[in-house]
Amino acid sequence: MEIKPIRSEEDFQAALERLELIFDAKRGTPEGDELEVLSILIDKYENEHFPIGMPDPIEAIKFRMEQMDMKPKDLAEVLGFKSRVSEILNRKRKLSLEMIRKLNASLHIPTEVLVQEY
Repeated sequence: MEIKPIRSEEDFQAALERLELIFDAKRGTPEGDELEVLSILIDKYENEHFPIGMPDPIEAIKFRMEQMDMKPKDLAEVLGFKSRVSEILNRKRKLSLEMIRKLNASLHIPTEVLVQEY
């Protein structure tokens, strides 16, 4: 087991290939330990070189509604008027602080997603 920092794309590809070979290693074995450390190194490299931005607030609301099998009328029960929900989903009305709080509490969408510009 030779583990070293991932500093280049070549190192990254080699680490991914090795990870694929030992992916089913059992915990507590030398290969299992290697798998755990290699996973941490790969995750660190990916977070530094391929960051994933936060989702668009309106798309996050729509996605969460879909997950929860909600219709606009269900969201209207959370936010108030049905027309307001339509305006928000069509990007004609910005989210207010009160709406953000309600969406966070009811749909469990992180506030840092909801407060972004869109």
